[in-house]
Amino acid sequence: MSPFRKCLSLPAACLATLTPAVAADPADYTSKSDWGVMGPPATPAIVAAALENVKEPMPHGPFEGTWESIEMHYRTPDWFEDAKFGVFLHWGLYAVPAHRNEWYQKHMYAADAEWHAKTFGPQETFGYKDFIPKFTCQHYDPVAWAALFRKAGARYVIPTAQHHDNFPLWDSALTRIDAKDLGPHRDLIGDLAKAVRNEGLKFGVSNHGIENFTFIHPAAPLRDRLKEKKADLFDPAWQDIYHYADRSDAALTRFLTDWVDRNLELIDKYQPDLLWFDNGVNAAKDRVLDPLKTRVAAHYYNRARDWNKDVAISTKGLAYAPSGDDSKQIGSIIDFEKIGQRSPPDIRPGPWQVDHPIGSTWGYTSDMRVTKGESVIPLLIDTVSKGGNLLLNLSPMADGTIPQAQQDSLLTIGRWLEVNGEAIYGTRPWKQFGEEKIRFTTKGNTLYAISLSKPGRQLSIKALATTSGQVTRVEQLGESKPLNFTQTDQALNIDLPTDLTDSPAWAFRISRSGH
Repeated sequence: MSPFRKCLSLPAACLATLTPAVAADPADYTSKSDWGVMGPPATPAIVAAALENVKEPMPHGPFEGTWESIEMHYRTPDWFEDAKFGVFLHWGLYAVPAHRNEWYQKHMYAADAEWHAKTFGPQETFGYKDFIPKFTCQHYDPVAWAALFRKAGARYVIPTAQHHDNFPLWDSALTRIDAKDLGPHRDLIGDLAKAVRNEGLKFGVSNHGIENFTFIHPAAPLRDRLKEKKADLFDPAWQDIYHYADRSDAALTRFLTDWVDRNLELIDKYQPDLLWFDNGVNAAKDRVLDPLKTRVAAHYYNRARDWNKDVAISTKGLAYAPSGDDSKQIGSIIDFEKIGQRSPPDIRPGPWQVDHPIGSTWGYTSDMRVTKGESVIPLLIDTVSKGGNLLLNLSPMADGTIPQAQQDSLLTIGRWLEVNGEAIYGTRPWKQFGEEKIRFTTKGNTLYAISLSKPGRQLSIKALATTSGQVTRVEQLGESKPLNFTQTDQALNIDLPTDLTDSPAWAFRISRSGH
């Protein structure tokens, strides 16, 4: 039997040990050191019990909840490999305080406890839950958002359906603490899904909720005050958003069941084209979370057969790479966080994407700095030349406004892609990703060279010397006349017009004989 299937067949006696007589003390819980990074401290018995309680039955189809079955039947959608550019959205309750970053739920009980108390009141009377009524989204216009994303040249859109705070932005039947029942009283995800698809774009969702069970670690004095008063973190009415007061094995079992159920609800309700998970699904030792992940994947891929859609999961690191080799993903497209920090430095075979923030924080903060589109475009080009997609993250405000600086950046990218998208969409890497300030892409028999800096009167490309094959024609994208060139055993030298327009990058279509 596969080790990934063993935990699904544990004896009933083992499952009976999951309900301790006394709930675990959160103080003891946070002292343990072997739980991995950001993920829940599950055991095979806890995972098996959680799966036993999943509400939705497995849909009929070829996918079973095993790595072997998923590997046999899954293939990456063509639309993803051709898309190259997508929009990510970190939007949630953390946009209300707009302080530090999107981890405000964690910080307000620890590092920023004093700041929070001075700004909003003591945590006993104003906890994280009290941001819900302030998350009004009164200016949220999903139709305008979707039109903006199309104008930006994005081919797919992935909002955070819920972040580490476990607050769903959709109309969930699994909890009363969601955006439909509280706060904006809207199905934010459903509204955006409809608008995005009306623009002809693919729509996905991200779920960061598995990290919620271990997310909050209050300072001891604050914890003790709240516990004494049975306030906020210790108010049973709000445990769906905190998961702090009871961190027993039984509570964790319920939490993991809920994590699966929420994913299945997202899948069935919104038919996403892509389902994205953050680091928390990586985090347990001995791959103990695998049965949960394969259960969600099998459900998703079987459902997609019914919808006649090509869909995918995207995860980081080894979450869906049980062999321990991240180049051997099973049923998942690998995602890297931030260009230049974790993204591949060279061509990486197979589909991949990098999620990168447009600003200095992922979620909206009042003092965030926004990267101009002219600086994002070279990042897009470099990523595509190495075989990846760029998933550019936006940070909307709590009222549903996308700040103008972010909109301006997107529209700059869109204007460039309108002229030069031929060198981006549907392309694949060449034999090398680039040289100096030049990047290469290919499509069929056509090679594209994209200069990341403004050339002078001549652009020299060493990789296209005569030894690389004969060049027969060179054209600048957006211009009608071919360009003069000479090809030597040192380089291809392209003569450029004196009135070369200003641009973040210049793309050239290069035809070669025998290619």
